[in-house]
Amino acid sequence: MSSSITAREIASQPSVWARALQEAATAGAIFGRPGESVLVLGCGTSAFVAESIAVLREQAGLGLTDAAYASEWRPGRRYDRVLAISRSGTTSEVLAALELVEQGTRTAAIVGVSDSPVAQRVDEFLLLDYADEHSVVQTRFPTTVLVIARETFGDDTSDLVDAAARALAAPLPVPVDGIDHVVCLGTGWTHGLAQEAALKVREAAQAWSESYPVLDFRHGPIAVAHPGSLVTVFGAADPTLVADIEATGAAVLTSDEDPLIQLLQAQRFAVALAESRGLNPDTPRHLTRSVVLS
Repeated sequence: MSSSITAREIASQPSVWARALQEAATAGAIFGRPGESVLVLGCGTSAFVAESIAVLREQAGLGLTDAAYASEWRPGRRYDRVLAISRSGTTSEVLAALELVEQGTRTAAIVGVSDSPVAQRVDEFLLLDYADEHSVVQTRFPTTVLVIARETFGDDTSDLVDAAARALAAPLPVPVDGIDHVVCLGTGWTHGLAQEAALKVREAAQAWSESYPVLDFRHGPIAVAHPGSLVTVFGAADPTLVADIEATGAAVLTSDEDPLIQLLQAQRFAVALAESRGLNPDTPRHLTRSVVLS
C-alpha cells in the first residue's frame, strides 16, 4: 500500500464505515422523513454522491428526491427539505445555492467541519468529522455518506466493512501498466459511483477518464475504446455489452462485489496510476481542498 495521505485515508474506510453504520440510526434522519420531497445539492464529488442518494431514496419509496449541481440549480420546484453535501463546508456555490432556497423550506447539510459556513447556514447538519480528510482528493468522506444513506434506506450493508477489509488486503484487480484510458460505467445509483471513480483518475493521476450510463456507452463513446482502455462496470454487467467492448481490444472489469467496494478499488487504482506516472496523489494539479470564490 502506498504511503501517501490519500492511500492511508482509503485504507481507513473499513473502520470509518463501521462507525458510520453504528450511528446511522440517528444520523440517517438528515435525509428527511418518509414522504418528504427532498433536493440534494453538491459540487464535484458531492454532486455525484447526491445523484446516488436521490436514486436510492426514491427506489426505497421514501419520497420524491432530486439531485442537482449547486452551481446549476435555480428555484422552481418546491421541496420540503434541501440537503447540501460539502466536506469542507466552505464551497462558494453551495452557499450561494442555499441563499436561493425558498423561505420556510427546511435546510440541512452533511459536512466534515462543524464551524464551517455551510453548517452555520442550515437548520440542521450531520457532522462527519471522523470521515473528514487531509487529502485534497476525497475518498472516505463520500463513501461514508453513502454508507449511512444506504443503511437508512434499508439496503443490505451487513458485509460492507468485512468486504472492504478483504479488498484492501488483496492486490488490485487489474495492474495499471499499459492503461492509458479509463472508462467507468454505471446505472441507477451506481452511475454516480462511476462518475466519482472517473473523477479520481483525473484528479489523482491526470489521466484520460470518462464516465457514462452503462448502456449509453454504445451510443458513441465506444468509438474511442482500444487495447489501452480499461472499462469498469459498476454493478451488474450486461454480457452483450461486455462482449462488444472486449471486441475493441479494451479490458473490461466487472465484479460481484458491492459497488461501493468497486469504488474503493477504483480509488486505489487512481493512486497506483498516479504513482506509476511519478505524481503525488495528495497534491493534484490546479486543485485545492475547497473552491472558495471571491
